[in-house]
Amino acid sequence: MSLSKPNRSVATLTTTRVTPCPGSGICVTCVDGCEGPCEVGRSALLGKEAIYPIPFGVISAGAEKDYPVDFSHFNIQGTCVGAIGIEADPGKAIFPAVDVTTEIGYKDKIKLKFPVFTGALGSTDIAKKHWESIAIGAAICGTLVTAGENICGMDGRAEFKNGKVVRSPEMERRVNIFKEWYDGYGGIVVQLNVEDTRIGVAEYVIEKLGVDFIELKWGQGAKNIGGEVKLPTLERALELKRRGYIVLPDPENPAVQEAFHKGGLTSFERHSRLGMVDEESFYKEVERLRGLGAKHISLKTGAYRPADLARAVKFASEAKIDLLTVDGAGGGTGMSPWRMMNEWGIPTVYIECLLYNFCRRLEEKGKYIPSCAIAGGLSLEDHIFKAIALGAPYIKAVCMGRAIMTAAMVGNTHGRLLKEKVEMEGEDIEEGLLRLFNGAWTLKERYGEDFKKIPPGAIGMFTYFERLKQGLKQLMSGSRKFALKYISRDDIMALTKEAAEISGIPYIMDADREEVSRILG
Repeated sequence: MSLSKPNRSVATLTTTRVTPCPGSGICVTCVDGCEGPCEVGRSALLGKEAIYPIPFGVISAGAEKDYPVDFSHFNIQGTCVGAIGIEADPGKAIFPAVDVTTEIGYKDKIKLKFPVFTGALGSTDIAKKHWESIAIGAAICGTLVTAGENICGMDGRAEFKNGKVVRSPEMERRVNIFKEWYDGYGGIVVQLNVEDTRIGVAEYVIEKLGVDFIELKWGQGAKNIGGEVKLPTLERALELKRRGYIVLPDPENPAVQEAFHKGGLTSFERHSRLGMVDEESFYKEVERLRGLGAKHISLKTGAYRPADLARAVKFASEAKIDLLTVDGAGGGTGMSPWRMMNEWGIPTVYIECLLYNFCRRLEEKGKYIPSCAIAGGLSLEDHIFKAIALGAPYIKAVCMGRAIMTAAMVGNTHGRLLKEKVEMEGEDIEEGLLRLFNGAWTLKERYGEDFKKIPPGAIGMFTYFERLKQGLKQLMSGSRKFALKYISRDDIMALTKEAAEISGIPYIMDADREEVSRILG
């Protein structure tokens, strides 16, 4: 049995002529004369461009590898006895009464209305296009939104002095959109990678834009290299190379320029450098950011080897940061090498189990444990419950990237279709939105005339959160847990012995064994 589908994928728009060999992915009979619709065949024509999911700029991508254990290998425990966090009274212990708020942070806590926040939206075209919807959606949902890596460096209108950014209209736009709708819950986080640190993004956003939450990025679940995007023009490639980015192929090479003008090359790739993690340097950077005025600091790390996760947990503990987000393979992205996304790193369930074990070991030594969040392929309320339970009591929230973006994109698509209908038939757009989105009437009631300013994508994201919120409340009430802080590892059971072995969660046939013995005598 192969867990992967090499040489063919909807992500790369490739297929095979006949059923392939499971290991190689090449057709059992590869025939001379075939035009090569598989990845090998396309690579013979496109070379390096065939590495990435397509079409760039209008998609988000997630791995399709069928990992041996995922969250479906656990089920949620329910009970018909009692209630925790509320009076055990059928008239009071109802699911709408479940408290799904949470908080993160070391001393100065940040309150979230719901234990879900957005993945980083960086410099990709799709992130830029949908930022307004997701930022406003995050503000009205009362959660965090993250302005991801390379925004200032990729801003065509950015201004630099002595190699440092002094103005970025795009970053200003992103920060100001969230601040306009912020109501005391959640916040905006600005992420730093190697390139952002080099050009002084932290200094700029803290001193000029009033941002007080900075995230240091070690990596993500989709890839183990720095971020990348495609560049459609030679002029853009030259501009970013002048700014110090790695651009491939070299846009200053005359032969490359000729190939681009003749159509042999259709785009360039901009890559970020690899970060080099060092313990003392990490502590110094955290103190430097605090000295600049950052009130909150988080660390985002990817699906690296267990030793690197141990480093993340220890460094986060010693530096007393506010949030540690761990992203499992293969988390979503706007652009990553497709085979890398499927074939590298520790999958989400596995890495969360390691995270739990590492946090527990430090806690037993009396060490500070930062608020933790898990990411990597989460999309629905059962994922939220299981992720919080699997890492309880350390997991305070989950990070969703592609799921939130999907809700925003669908909202914007239907908003565009509604606008076209309005232009053709003269229908009132506000009335159309109130009919189209189940959550729109709630926002209309809350914001009044300002409802007209909320983009359809933000309404879609809010409506999606309303579904997640009610679904999570129902699951929690069925487990008789009426606040997030009461969710424990005892609230889930492993459906397979392999899942039980990896997680330490009891196998379904062993669950409640001691209590069963007590009940039956």
